[in-house]
Amino acid sequence: MNTVLLTAYVLIWPILVAATLFVITRGAAREWITARRNGENLV
Repeated sequence: MNTVLLTAYVLIWPILVAATLFVITRGAAREWITARRNGENLV
């Protein structure tokens, strides 16, 4: 049982990192698209 929990703990990190990266990238893309539509700079 201990091995199963440790394996699940180790394998969950790539999923959490990928989800976080997806959310950050999606938000940045939306901001970039909105700025281009309005003719503004992103920075």
